[in-house]
Amino acid sequence: MARVRIYSTRWCGYCVRAKSLLESRGIEYEEISLDDDPAFRQKLFDLTGGWTVPQILIDDRPIGGYTELWRLDRDGRLEDELAA
Repeated sequence: MARVRIYSTRWCGYCVRAKSLLESRGIEYEEISLDDDPAFRQKLFDLTGGWTVPQILIDDRPIGGYTELWRLDRDGRLEDELAA
C-alpha cells in the first residue's frame, strides 16, 4: 500500500474532513501537524506547490487538498492512486 501523508492544522475543517475520509476507507496515513510552525505555508509551497492545508501526498506525489482527495474517491480513482 502507498504511503499517505497529510499536512494539517488543528483549526482546519478541511483537514478534519480529509482525515475522516481516509479513516472511513481504512487508509492509514501519517499526519504532519503544522500548528507550531509559523513558516508552514512557505514549506508547503516548496514541497507541494500549494499554500493551503491540508496538503496530501501519496508516495511523495502531491495530490492537493481535501477537494482533490474527495474527487479521487468519488470517481473511484483513489484506490488506483494508492496502488500505483
